[in-house]
Amino acid sequence: MAGPEFEVPKLTEYTDVPKIKVGAMAHVKSFPAAEVTQKFLGYPWTLTDDWQERAIGRMGELLGKYRSLRVFMDICVHCGACTDKCHYFLGTADPKNMPVARQDLMRQVYRRYFTLPGKIAPWLVGAKDLSKEVLDDWYNYYHQCSECRRCSVYCPYGIDTAEVTMAGREILNTVGMGQKYCSEILTKVQKIGNNLGLPGPALEDTLSGLEEDIEAETGVAVKMPLDVKGAEILFVTPSADFFSEPHVESLIGYAKVFHAAGASWTLSTSASEAGNFGLFNGSYETMQKIAMRIRDAALELGVKRIIVGECGHAWRVAYSFWNTLTGIGYGGNDPFSIELQKQLDPRFDQPMHICEYTWDLIQKGQLKFDKSLNDHRVITFHDSCNVARGSRMGDVPGGQFTIPRNVIMAVANNFHDMAAETIGEGTFCCGGGGGVLTDDLIEVRVKGALPRMNAFNNVVQNNGVNFLSLICAICKAQFTKVLPYYGFDRSMVGGVHQLVSTAILLD
Repeated sequence: MAGPEFEVPKLTEYTDVPKIKVGAMAHVKSFPAAEVTQKFLGYPWTLTDDWQERAIGRMGELLGKYRSLRVFMDICVHCGACTDKCHYFLGTADPKNMPVARQDLMRQVYRRYFTLPGKIAPWLVGAKDLSKEVLDDWYNYYHQCSECRRCSVYCPYGIDTAEVTMAGREILNTVGMGQKYCSEILTKVQKIGNNLGLPGPALEDTLSGLEEDIEAETGVAVKMPLDVKGAEILFVTPSADFFSEPHVESLIGYAKVFHAAGASWTLSTSASEAGNFGLFNGSYETMQKIAMRIRDAALELGVKRIIVGECGHAWRVAYSFWNTLTGIGYGGNDPFSIELQKQLDPRFDQPMHICEYTWDLIQKGQLKFDKSLNDHRVITFHDSCNVARGSRMGDVPGGQFTIPRNVIMAVANNFHDMAAETIGEGTFCCGGGGGVLTDDLIEVRVKGALPRMNAFNNVVQNNGVNFLSLICAICKAQFTKVLPYYGFDRSMVGGVHQLVSTAILLD
């Protein structure tokens, strides 16, 4: 079946603010969730008769539970600082993709049912009844937000649009308007153990095949252990690393690093997935259920450390939420959290990112490289949103920006950053995060990638860059799909540990 037809934006040196096109993306709808997945997650699968009551009731619960959400509803002054900061607005020109307008889809309903002026004189304060038309707008535009939080960086009040989007999606699920992509993944990870539905025997066979490939290439028996009790390190990575291109090249790189360091490590069948789409769906309860698999695996295997692979939102959930959701680290006071805290080695950060681990080994001189093996690559680096704006690495502010680049420059000779205003804390999103990475939203993904493609094209033209390095599974999947739309080859995309894998010298 042919894909949807749409006009791909033209690459330019700078990403200009577009002229508004009202309703430009109103036709784009994500596929609805199936009955079986919605029921498994505890939601109705079709719009209920009492949907309005359920929606307003759930909104009230969220407003009461998360004070930040109520604050975000109240404090926006419509200053416009966020207007041109969203990659989806810049790429689509649809005014409802302005962060302030996307928030207002909920804010209008909030004013109508949860503020006194909105109840008495709704027309004076821009309040609206929650109609089916409004609900349809929610479904359209809350799935045209990658929850990247770039707009929040520039908001003078620090309003977090991602939190509004998460609340909107949770309310939509509550009334029976779930999204197929997220619901299926959340079901697979809980039933099978990973987002791709890869069963244990298939995972074991995949790892065995990769071990054979590495030995055939290098002559070194690099192992990828699975379910090894007593291993020091539990390594958790996105399931795309097990077979997708170019993700698997980074998995090979991780294994080579552990081998070169002489580390005792293991993967886990029951916790083979680092990704956690509960974050995207706005359900902290679901996020906790998925995160608990990591704690259970760590306890069962008796590990001393937990290290997370190259995945942006997986690292954000691990860094920002694991402690409170599961007791990994310090603070949990249930018996299992206390047991885990005693078990984990306090000398190390818990959890730790694979880039932190590799950079630490590089600084100690425990890894050896031949940088010239990467000389066929001229490399740039894309800061993934959830790493850049939702987490940290190392012991100093900004470590999430410097550590991956330090690793790259330790293994390669040719590196060029993209323009300063397009990286770091102000990095542009790949366009596929936050539950948008599905083919039914390909137009949103391609147009949302425009700002990043412009910045990438500049270093391609000016510096001869031919490799876009990443530490996010979703970014890898997004760019390998989207780059050809803009005239680039999908083989230009790869992980940081793919570069490590190329240059590392093994005994």
